[in-house]
Amino acid sequence: MTAPAAPTAPRAGLCADRVVAVTGAGRGLGRAHALAFAAEGARVVVNDLGVAPDGGGIHTGDSGGPARAVVDEIVAAGGEAVVHGGDIATAEGAASLVATALDAFGRLDTLVNNAGFLRDRMLVNLDEDDWDAVVRVHLRGHFLPLKHAAAHWRAETKAGRTPVARVINTSSGAGLLGSVGQGNYAAAKAGIVALTLVAAAELGRYGVHVNALAPAARTRMTELTFAEAMAAPGEGEFDAMAPANVSPLVVWLGSAASDGVTGRVFEAEAGRITVMEGWRPGPTDDRGARRSPAEAGETVRRLLADAEKPGRVYGAP
Repeated sequence: MTAPAAPTAPRAGLCADRVVAVTGAGRGLGRAHALAFAAEGARVVVNDLGVAPDGGGIHTGDSGGPARAVVDEIVAAGGEAVVHGGDIATAEGAASLVATALDAFGRLDTLVNNAGFLRDRMLVNLDEDDWDAVVRVHLRGHFLPLKHAAAHWRAETKAGRTPVARVINTSSGAGLLGSVGQGNYAAAKAGIVALTLVAAAELGRYGVHVNALAPAARTRMTELTFAEAMAAPGEGEFDAMAPANVSPLVVWLGSAASDGVTGRVFEAEAGRITVMEGWRPGPTDDRGARRSPAEAGETVRRLLADAEKPGRVYGAP
């Protein structure tokens, strides 16, 4: 852990003096979020392992790598930030993320769970290691930081210091609609939505708001899958896929200004923000008695005729 630089001026902005931890913040969306929080006055814990898009490569730890570059950029702009190089998909790494915020800045106000990588395969070619690795970094890597941050905020509440705490989890359109060739990733991202709903319901009593975001932006991961769609624009054109387009919503959700907004899922892309509405009862038929299989099928056909059509799975013909 590195001691924070002294601020050069009184802090101002939407997140003035809030302490924010962002996982996977060395590149892409995480980097954009960290810089945007710092620009709004937050002190930032920048977590990143410095690995490749598939999770391989060298773990740079606290000594360097992309997280160090982001911290240096924040400090050069007059902000405060520290590196965290722990693996947040382990109990030790997640606990040390919270400890780093407390040691460096004396508090933790906002957690942005963003870290992840891809190992895309069609289901018949997807082996157990690639399933486990992706589910581990996305789903376990959300659960453990959330668990340790929530334990801290619960302790603060019990000590009479109820926080104004915020958690922003990162889901995906793949988790909401599915994505061909990404069964592991889509399942993990769908699990993050359910985790968000449970956490929002459980943690509200401790002053914690929990929301999820399904972003669309150009990152190392999306370029691997949607290279043509994620191409950079021409000179002078609006860069619709820039990660920085997503960050303003994340910063607002991570601020005290988002009071009362919890248990929600948002999509953000370019200049568009959408409130996603998930599973809820649609057409129903209660016969009040058991059906035969044929009768059940007839009922389903009739109900489906009145139901909304499901969204198209990404990559489906």
